[in-house]
Amino acid sequence: MRLFVVSTQTAVPMAKRVRIVEHVLSGRPGEWRVSIVGSRAKEDWEMKVEGPNGFERSYTLVGSAGEHQPVAIGNLPAEAAALEHVINTVSPPAN
Repeated sequence: MRLFVVSTQTAVPMAKRVRIVEHVLSGRPGEWRVSIVGSRAKEDWEMKVEGPNGFERSYTLVGSAGEHQPVAIGNLPAEAAALEHVINTVSPPAN
């Protein structure tokens, strides 16, 4: 498993968020990419999770709903990885 986490938050401490995402996806096979784009000045951040077999999900993280918090950010890649597993189990990718 390879994991790439990219964040453009310059004014927000991201280390804890990055560690949570790394922990959540650490046991998943394949290559995963997670990007978080936003700033302290913006209410909404954008998060994109990309996984194996062309899997891709995008999320809007709303600060006033607590979605900028590390635990909330960690939940989304976990849900995306679980969804990717279900999709590939039900209909495996074509060779």
